[in-house]
Amino acid sequence: MREYNLTLTIKKDIQYTAGLALDWYQPQGRSLKGLLIAIHGGGWFQGDKAKDADVAQWLAEQGYLVVVPNYRLAPSYKFPAPLLDMNRLFNWLQQNAPQVPLAAIGASAGGNLAVELGLNYGIPAVSLSGILDIAHWLTTHPAVVAKPRQTADLLDKLDSAVINQAGTDESFYKWFITNYVTDEQSRAATPYQHVSSASGPMLLINSLDEFVPITGVARLSQRLTQVKVPVETISLTGSRHGKAYFDEVKANILLFLQRYLTKE
Repeated sequence: MREYNLTLTIKKDIQYTAGLALDWYQPQGRSLKGLLIAIHGGGWFQGDKAKDADVAQWLAEQGYLVVVPNYRLAPSYKFPAPLLDMNRLFNWLQQNAPQVPLAAIGASAGGNLAVELGLNYGIPAVSLSGILDIAHWLTTHPAVVAKPRQTADLLDKLDSAVINQAGTDESFYKWFITNYVTDEQSRAATPYQHVSSASGPMLLINSLDEFVPITGVARLSQRLTQVKVPVETISLTGSRHGKAYFDEVKANILLFLQRYLTKE
């Protein structure tokens, strides 16, 4: 995943809206297959665009222009701040790369934001362990006590592929969701609540016994199927979360993009 043979132009810290920047990865010597928005995870409260440099470079090596944005983080900026940032990013890209077909990809909280872009703008979206079940999960887990992790402040120093790999942790899952949304906002923050026939095709990937409940994949895919929007799902054995299984699903991601990311 760290061997790059294609010449890339990499531009760092391009401002796309006030106070927020993106990194730009562009392959040289071939026509672009499309533009991918790669969104970092971190429970909406941590993380940075630099953590997805490996994913961005690999995707650029496949012939895609890739942008990796930062977005505002909780608790200073709660729902819907990151979604508004992604809307601003989408509008910025429409101005700065108007002829390139768009798709979004992200893991964990980044998967949530990628799916939201797909729902809002009808573009293809790839979610790796996206946080998709919010309102229903909170309603059905009232006895779970929300607890932060003692080492949460150290997670920014770790590679994303080694974070949250120990399986379920309902207390921490509840903590970072309620750190991001209020009870009153939970329905609006749940992606499958606003699926429509104009939603974009989705590739939803999750491990069966991991940190993020797979119930979100089931509920979102059901809603998309009901309105006849293409959706593909991959359920993996074990407890790997997000980028930890990225290498295993690379081929699936490329086939999905080849199928649905086309010029109009």
